[in-house]
Amino acid sequence: MAMLMETGPTCNVLHVAWRAGGGGSRYSVRMMRRLPLPLLLAASAIGVPAMATAQMAAGQTDTTLESTGVYQRYPWLPRLLGAQVTLIGQDMPPFHAPYDGRNSLTDRGDARATHTYGVYIGSRVTPFFQVYIDAEMARGSGIGHAAGVAGLTDGDVIRQGSANLGQGPYLARAYARYLVPLGRARDTADRAQDQVPGAEPTTRLEIKAGLFALSDDLDLNRYAGSARTQFMDLALWDDAAWDYAADTRGYTHALLVGYVSPRWALKLAAGQMPTKANGNVFDDDLSRAYALNAELSLHPIENGTVVRVLVYDNHARMGVYRAAIDAARARDTTPDIVADDRKGRAKYGFGVNLEQPLADSGNTGAFLRLGWNDGKTEDFAFTEADRHVSGGLQLAGTVWHRPRDRVGFGAAIDGLSKDHEDYLAAGGAGFLLGDGRLRYGTENIIEWYYRFEVPHATFVQLSPAIQHIQNPGYNEDRGPLYIYTVRINLHY
Repeated sequence: MAMLMETGPTCNVLHVAWRAGGGGSRYSVRMMRRLPLPLLLAASAIGVPAMATAQMAAGQTDTTLESTGVYQRYPWLPRLLGAQVTLIGQDMPPFHAPYDGRNSLTDRGDARATHTYGVYIGSRVTPFFQVYIDAEMARGSGIGHAAGVAGLTDGDVIRQGSANLGQGPYLARAYARYLVPLGRARDTADRAQDQVPGAEPTTRLEIKAGLFALSDDLDLNRYAGSARTQFMDLALWDDAAWDYAADTRGYTHALLVGYVSPRWALKLAAGQMPTKANGNVFDDDLSRAYALNAELSLHPIENGTVVRVLVYDNHARMGVYRAAIDAARARDTTPDIVADDRKGRAKYGFGVNLEQPLADSGNTGAFLRLGWNDGKTEDFAFTEADRHVSGGLQLAGTVWHRPRDRVGFGAAIDGLSKDHEDYLAAGGAGFLLGDGRLRYGTENIIEWYYRFEVPHATFVQLSPAIQHIQNPGYNEDRGPLYIYTVRINLHY
């Protein structure tokens, strides 16, 4: 399989993730025999179990082993739960901008291609104890090297290219999950990325510890939660005002404890903060650098409305916008938020997340998110947004006899606190934004995508998309701009 390496106005996108079972099994075997060498290197380079890598190289699927009874006799054996390769091509034509700053999105136009690879391994060590290891590799960078806009347009790589992350494989997740049954009822979990198939307690306590993304478990939404299969703009697959603890790629060392029942769930999570904004090194001073999160999920009717309420409190070596402004005025210089960094400063906020199934067994539905943070200390880990509202629809293609196709339409409005606005207007720069000055307006985003599943090859999906951004970087002097995207998704 040839991988797109060039950037340009016609660059394409390929997303590969294999899923065995059903009519697609024979395609899965064929695809795995052609698995790109970089993906296999990513698996072996960080110690993914050799047996799973050998299965992939030989074209031996997890389904094949299941049929032989191997997992029944040895349930603790590592399983290949999935693999993916995602290539995204984006083109941004030139747009109006009378001036540029340190972190401005280039107004001359840009075209970028990114590609990510992943191998996902899991083991059910005991009936209620599981271990997971994910190997990934990301190459390329987003439009404008992922700067100049809060709603980054390529959510698959987040800020790849904005830091010296390298182009090699890395360990994305390595964690353990332990379930404590609270009753005899059991559900059957299907195989998925980071989900070993089998019986799980319907009502349970859940403990998860290790390296993972907080967004794996919190602020989930069925209709807007994955840049690889749904909306690609960062402001549409997560709450942009939730500044969740993460390194540059989006992962952290964390502990999560949750109570899960058929009608409601409560999850508490603590994660490690980076040493600096958009940093890839974690702060070891855990007494003054940590993130606390709590989320209550309510789903009173099976396959009905789901409401999630999230609150968080971050502590890290952060600067204060107003203090940076005052210090710069006293010295007659440009404000610098990094120069005002002090350990132990706090940022807090909350979010509300709604998903509403409408038809087609829930495959057609609507979503809504609201987010807010105090906006006094610097935005540190996710993006530069202090206020957030987004919503939209996902439509299944049942009406036009394409039931596995999806159409998505979403809109988002991100905003800044007054302190954050004044900081950027005075010439200050954050880790994503900084035009040198600012005529403030909310950053307004619209995205449309169509996800087409290729007939007779259910592992292949093609998704064209268009994004429109008004006031990029919250600046009414710049834009509007358009982003044209193509994404191909193959899945096992």
